[in-house]
Amino acid sequence: MSPPLLKLGAVLSTMAMISNWMSQTLPSLVGLNTTRLSTPDTLTQISPKEGWQVYSSAQDPDGRCICTVVAPEQNLCSRDAKSRQLRQLLEKVQNMSQSIEVLNLRTQRDFQYVLKMETQMKGLKAKFRQIEDDRKTLMTKHFQELKEKMDELQPLIPVLEQYKTDAKLITQFKEEIRNLSAVLTGIQEEIGAYDYEELHQRVLSLETRLRDCMKKLTCGKLMKITGPITVKTSGTRFGAWMTDPLASEKNNRVWYMDSYTNNKIVREYKSIADFVSGAESRTYNLPFKWAGTNHVVYNGSLYFNKYQSNIIIKYSFDLGRVLAQRSLEYAGFHNVYPYTWGGFSDIDLMADEIGLWAVYATNQNAGNIVISQLNQDTLEVMKSWSTGYPKRSAGESFMICGTLYVTNSHLTGAKVYYSYSTKASTYEYTDIPFHNQYFHISMLDYNARDRALYAWNNGHQVLFNVTLFHIIKTEDDT
Repeated sequence: MSPPLLKLGAVLSTMAMISNWMSQTLPSLVGLNTTRLSTPDTLTQISPKEGWQVYSSAQDPDGRCICTVVAPEQNLCSRDAKSRQLRQLLEKVQNMSQSIEVLNLRTQRDFQYVLKMETQMKGLKAKFRQIEDDRKTLMTKHFQELKEKMDELQPLIPVLEQYKTDAKLITQFKEEIRNLSAVLTGIQEEIGAYDYEELHQRVLSLETRLRDCMKKLTCGKLMKITGPITVKTSGTRFGAWMTDPLASEKNNRVWYMDSYTNNKIVREYKSIADFVSGAESRTYNLPFKWAGTNHVVYNGSLYFNKYQSNIIIKYSFDLGRVLAQRSLEYAGFHNVYPYTWGGFSDIDLMADEIGLWAVYATNQNAGNIVISQLNQDTLEVMKSWSTGYPKRSAGESFMICGTLYVTNSHLTGAKVYYSYSTKASTYEYTDIPFHNQYFHISMLDYNARDRALYAWNNGHQVLFNVTLFHIIKTEDDT
């Protein structure tokens, strides 16, 4: 119910309460508490000598109070106190009746006003509902029109992007052509009268001499590590990535193995550029899960440690199957003798200029590092060297020219701290620092073809350059 209707109801209720009060309290005010009231159907005889008596009280159809009073005989004293009280009460009742009449008129007027306002409110509400419906319809129509226009424009976005890309490429081409023209002009001024064929022969001769010189370089000793160069950021905190050191110059395939456990998927990329852009060329699903991150690709095959075992697996990428598997006798596995970072790194497989190697620890050698040279076809141990360096104290290790280099940590501040020469069966403590840029190394392997260290640095694939001290063979030494 609306507030004006509530107000009207309150007024009518008040009038009824006043009427009821008069009927109940009038006798008590004049001292007639013993009055006997009759019902509409029955009349009770009242003696006129009993004084003033209230015969009945009721309400008429308009809500006004009606009282029937029996007066005493006329011989009673008119100055009686009860008479005065009754006159005062009658005056009050008349005043109240007049007030109620005025209130009734006002209430009727307000009620008519409320009815009028209620009609107007209903009409206004209907208009607002119509406006709301019209607005929703109009908005839906406009939204649909905008959506259709956007759908028409959507195919133009790739075209515009291509135009922008093409414009940038054209600008770059213009700049490169301008630079190349300047370089060619400078070269032409420098060579002057030299004949092209003569220059070509000189270049070929220089290349031949350089190759001959490179052949005279023997394996070198590690002197310095620089870098790193961040190639890509991908994968989890732990993993391995590598190239084949025995691949031809045109074969630059990259292999990527994320995580140190619960994985069998190897991703292959045709080049470093494809690896950076994420363009996979092939995916291999190995028959076994690997353990750790210390795998190596060597001469077209992947060598890895089978999960929860000391078994080494040789898997051919070209044939897509296992070619050989063999247990590495006494080698600890499954975090018995891992590197300092853990991760099932008990067995580390690696390759250098000499061949294929396994680095691990055994109970027989008191948990210290053992180096074994492996036959790449059968995985048999050809020869082993026992060192005195605890495997659990090593951060990582790698082989260069038959010498094992061991880092003292996998965290910030790591350095190459220990080396062992398999040629001389001797060791020495070293101090070759390198920059652990991303604070946590879980893979560090040397690639003899690239003369670089491949590392997995806390979800970043990085390269370190190495400086080797070479001894050049003379003709007397050959």
